[in-house]
Amino acid sequence: MRSLRSLAANEQIALLFLILFGLLILISIGGTLYSLKEREPSQRRDDNWRQFRRDLKAIWVGSCLFWAAWISGPVGATLLFGVFSFLALREFITLMHTTRADHRSLILAFFVLLPLQYVLVGTRRFDIFSVLIPVYGFLAIPVASALAGDPRHYLERNAKIQWGIMVCVYGLSHAPALLLLDFKGYEGRGAFLLFFLVMVVGVGQIVQQVVSRSQRRRPVARRISRSFSLQSWWIGVLAAGLTGALLYWITPFKAGQALVMAIIASASGMMGGLAMKALKRDAGVVYWGNRSSITGAIGLLDRVAVMCFAAPVFFHSVRWYFKASI
Repeated sequence: MRSLRSLAANEQIALLFLILFGLLILISIGGTLYSLKEREPSQRRDDNWRQFRRDLKAIWVGSCLFWAAWISGPVGATLLFGVFSFLALREFITLMHTTRADHRSLILAFFVLLPLQYVLVGTRRFDIFSVLIPVYGFLAIPVASALAGDPRHYLERNAKIQWGIMVCVYGLSHAPALLLLDFKGYEGRGAFLLFFLVMVVGVGQIVQQVVSRSQRRRPVARRISRSFSLQSWWIGVLAAGLTGALLYWITPFKAGQALVMAIIASASGMMGGLAMKALKRDAGVVYWGNRSSITGAIGLLDRVAVMCFAAPVFFHSVRWYFKASI
């Protein structure tokens, strides 16, 4: 581990991507060979195989996007995540059934708060970035809505828009903010923190889903998710913690610190995923990507919802504990 930690940043990231894409290639080949095997037809197996292919495709896309973010640098990564926030917020708003009276609030959200949030990230104005949406956005959205002069379902309409901004913009913007954190002796390596976050959250979520499918346990909230049990959650969190401990050499953490940070990120991410499922049930949809919608919702929010909750918790935990110099 000492020899790995002593490698230059470019050498470490090359090794990480070699391992990551190598594993994905092996998993893809193994999955293809498994699908070609003769087996008795089973609806459950077919459904599991389709879900596996969707998850694997999402991981491939996420890995390629992370690679693109790495080679484009902090500015390119910030712009990339800004586009993600725009698309995710559009999906969220599409399924929340807004009215004409919400147009001013939506313009404020999409074309003022969203770009301003990412400008503050890119310029490292983290003190303002941390309060722009929870404080100023929280006050500005209902004022803009009130100026429209429509009091019908006023609280409900504004709560939906504020929820969307908090999750899709505020939460997700903390991911590229990790690229700009500098620690003593760890300058210019913020991308490894983002890689660490994506890996531990992804492993925790995948393990939780696998365990929930293989072991039928009583769900915590049956009407929201029949696959979310305390046992599968704990196993997913522990798997994420172990992954974080194994990856400590790319972070400023010691092994024990990496274990704790991974557990914090994964636990908050999976609980956030449960909250987003509750929102989907309230909206009457199974996936955020409503194919019948003419607005272009493609299910991006299904893929980044967990990260939207894990990123701010991880960012502020790391910055507070290690007192990053900004």
